[in-house]
Amino acid sequence: MFRLRNEVAAQRILDSIRKEDVNLRFMHVCGTHQDTLVRFGLDPMLREVGIEIRQGPGCPVCVTTTAEVANAIALAEAGRTIAVFGDMLKVPTPIGSLGDAKARGHDVRIVYSVEDAVRLSSEVKHMVFMGIGFETTSPTTAAVMVEKLPDNFSVYSCHRLLPPALHAIINMGEFRIDGLIEPGHVSAIIGVDPYQVFSTKYGIPQVVTGFEPLDLLMAVHMLVKQIKEGRAQVENEYGRLVKKEGNPKAIKLLERVFRPVDSAWRGFPMIPQSAYDLKEEFDDHNARLVHEDVLKDRPPVEEEHRGCRCGEVLRGIIESHECPAFGKGCTPRYPMGPCMVSREGGCNIAFRYQGKM
Repeated sequence: MFRLRNEVAAQRILDSIRKEDVNLRFMHVCGTHQDTLVRFGLDPMLREVGIEIRQGPGCPVCVTTTAEVANAIALAEAGRTIAVFGDMLKVPTPIGSLGDAKARGHDVRIVYSVEDAVRLSSEVKHMVFMGIGFETTSPTTAAVMVEKLPDNFSVYSCHRLLPPALHAIINMGEFRIDGLIEPGHVSAIIGVDPYQVFSTKYGIPQVVTGFEPLDLLMAVHMLVKQIKEGRAQVENEYGRLVKKEGNPKAIKLLERVFRPVDSAWRGFPMIPQSAYDLKEEFDDHNARLVHEDVLKDRPPVEEEHRGCRCGEVLRGIIESHECPAFGKGCTPRYPMGPCMVSREGGCNIAFRYQGKM
């Protein structure tokens, strides 16, 4: 009965959108939204009522650059223990992957939290935790930094900030964006206010939403309504979790531990103030400084495999199936880029749910 009620509600939303007779393109920046869009067959349903949704740079593993992964490999080869989340293990680079380094006998360990890495540091000489993720996961890294840490523990921060990437997408102007669907989990930390500029300055309607199929459909409906009424605002469909002010304790912790720095993203040029590095008071645990002697000697690497178009997928320029390597030279078992590695990557999602697009 619950499923039936949801299907009826979904159809009502789709019928309401159809009546508006629109031809609109929206972008989301969340791997979980992409999974919901494809897994539940929402993409073709929405296209039938005039809505196209593109995935932006919402996969944290995917936006981590080849250079950053290569640095972690170099540290492992130099005798440091590298602690990473599982999705990072297979990300390919011209010098192999972290999984390849592990297979060659170097100490690369999969962890489920930064606390795991701290605990395991008692077993090794040098422990380096590779911090991946947006504002959702960066508070967990920040939380351990304010505690008493082992002298041999350091963080290689690859954490990213989402709003600067949205600025980059909009200013690059590579395709039309009629509305933005903002991620619920990031918004639970940063709140609603950081998105306001995209509505006030650029006139883009936005909706913060959750991850259930009805959440995503309601976000689309709300965006269509804004456009039809000539409004450009930030609305919050995910009020059951996201508050306007976000999570003040988490924000305060981030401000205490991290400083925003300019950073490249995969598929993007340098984006100002778009990544987190540790503040000076944490220099003794900043892997970029602690192991600077190793990192400065790493040979340069090409950012993208020549046959991989992951960067264009992340910018919303193409969809995964438009890449010539998709499902042929590039599969989850033999990935050419991180978009096919991470379960939040558009290519991995498209491959797993082929036939639902």
